[in-house]
Amino acid sequence: MAKRGRKSVLAGYKRREILAILGVGCSRRVAAKYVGCSVSTIQNTADRDPNFAQKLRRTENASEIGYMENIRNAGRNERYWRAAAWALERLNPEKYGKRGPDVITVDQIRDLMAQFAEIIVEEVPVAKYRKNILRRIDAISDALKDASNKRGRRR
Repeated sequence: MAKRGRKSVLAGYKRREILAILGVGCSRRVAAKYVGCSVSTIQNTADRDPNFAQKLRRTENASEIGYMENIRNAGRNERYWRAAAWALERLNPEKYGKRGPDVITVDQIRDLMAQFAEIIVEEVPVAKYRKNILRRIDAISDALKDASNKRGRRR
């Protein structure tokens, strides 16, 4: 049975070129420019072809794993401690990333919101109003936590 929809712009040789370019660590944008398509064409092809999608994912992950392995190996040697510091900054920027003097972390914001909640409990006499305010603060705190977790999963 024939597949429905448009014929793929990415013939077999272009797909192989894309995978080779990604395999050396380039981005999808570079691969798309090289083969003469858009990044969305690569994604659309992957959406229609699970086999190609799996190859894309594995190739991109293998490249990243290779880089991290090299950094980790370099970081084991005391002379190359910067490699370990670089990896920590990028793998866990909330904890190890460089920050300017005016930057505040998600954890600091959540602590501040907890202090606001304590003030509200002490200062707002009507329980009904207190509960509504605290519920809204909890929602903001949960949204911050979710956003922080999503950033962590993207790495």
